[in-house]
Amino acid sequence: MDAPLLVLRGICKRFGASHALSGVDFSLQAGEIHALCGENGAGKSTLMNIIDGIHQPDAGEIALDGRVVTIDGPAQAMRLGIGLVHQEIALCADATVAENIYMPEINAGRQAWMDYASLNERATRVLQRLGQDIDPAACVGDLPISSQQLIEIAKALTLDCKVLILDEPTAALTDNESAALFRVLHDLKDQGIGIIYISHRMAEIFAHCTRVTVLRDGRNVHSGPLSELDADGLVRRMVGRDLGNYYPPKQQDAGATAPVLEVQDLADGERVHGVSFTVQRGEVLGIAGLMGAGRSEMAQTLCGLRPATGGSVRLSGKPLAIRKYSDALRAGIAYLSEDRKAAGVYLDLPIAQNIASMALARVSSRFGLLQRASEHRLAQELGTRLKLKSDGVQIEVASLSGGNQQKVAIAKLLATNPAVLLMDEPTRGVDVGAKSEIHHILRDLACQGVGVVVISSELPEIIGLCDRALVIRDGRVAGEVQDKDMTEEALLRLASGLERQHEEMA
Repeated sequence: MDAPLLVLRGICKRFGASHALSGVDFSLQAGEIHALCGENGAGKSTLMNIIDGIHQPDAGEIALDGRVVTIDGPAQAMRLGIGLVHQEIALCADATVAENIYMPEINAGRQAWMDYASLNERATRVLQRLGQDIDPAACVGDLPISSQQLIEIAKALTLDCKVLILDEPTAALTDNESAALFRVLHDLKDQGIGIIYISHRMAEIFAHCTRVTVLRDGRNVHSGPLSELDADGLVRRMVGRDLGNYYPPKQQDAGATAPVLEVQDLADGERVHGVSFTVQRGEVLGIAGLMGAGRSEMAQTLCGLRPATGGSVRLSGKPLAIRKYSDALRAGIAYLSEDRKAAGVYLDLPIAQNIASMALARVSSRFGLLQRASEHRLAQELGTRLKLKSDGVQIEVASLSGGNQQKVAIAKLLATNPAVLLMDEPTRGVDVGAKSEIHHILRDLACQGVGVVVISSELPEIIGLCDRALVIRDGRVAGEVQDKDMTEEALLRLASGLERQHEEMA
């Protein structure tokens, strides 16, 4: 084997009393896609931030092309040929697509005026490599999450990289968008670029990566060819234990109880068209469909985050008038956004303040004064219930791993004592161990009588967790599946319209 392109030796990093990395070794060959795996909090992001110069190691060294280097910031990393696509989108919302893609070049050039025609043309070409026809002159803030993720990737592709790091790049992408991305990655690999690929999606890792390094609690626990492992073996190395029942047992008598939620002919006049469904007490209802089908818009219309133009909602048989989200919360309907960073948590506030932020009456005196001791107790109670890993409920949420940030977002909703939970991509960007924990939490809530609706792009999650699944296509209910009929093929047929074509041909 040729000398490694990138070598990290004995990397250590502490944040206060917490050891994020303890003597980590890592190597990357030119022309390989190398998976970096581990639970949230294992140290993956810290290691990547050190390679990108965002953090400086307390000990250890980095060698690139056989030469020890000091990477004192992201600009230096780019000069050395290192590109990083973060899991959390970090684009300028008020700038255009083209401006965001070529932001490093624009900052370096500092031109008095911009040749927008040339900039847009170049941006169009790099987006076409990803199979996209996004308008380069569009404002990034007006685009959906999936398009923003592709722009982040396109931005990295414009750099003259030797090393490309991708952190959960497909979390917000459709299957077709993901397939286009992997075609580009394999082209880059063939050109000799070394790619570090971070993902919790086992199928992607085994399909596209050749080697894997596993971190656990800030230490190396495994490094070697993926051909020596199967998915169960990789998961065991990541979590240090057998997960046992990854999905909790399903409800045995779905549909036998009175509905907790009834939705009839819900519409918003734009993306949602006459959606009707019920949620039984004790069940977990899945909502499947392709990206852009209207799943999130349906949930947001239901809970008052988007204005409804028609339809009715009943909770435990009682009709509701929901005009804004506060109406839904008072009635007992809470919504978890798919965009954790923008709408799930307050990153710069402590855990305790986050969890109590939607239930201030629970932690205030009868005179309306906030009681910090009550806020602290509520956060500790819900943190323990959700197995939240932190150094205390007074630390900022920004310091937590992605999976633990997601648990804080869920705890915020549980603090409101909801009757119905609308969970939009509840395990996006969450490692396998935390996913299993969240699955069991949602099932426990359903067993306690909470109506749980799970919107997910991961079909195995819909099939493994949910008692029934509705498929949304073009803002309408395309069909419902349950029991043995709930297969990936059945869901995809309904989502893509193949089932309808088959019926028309018959």
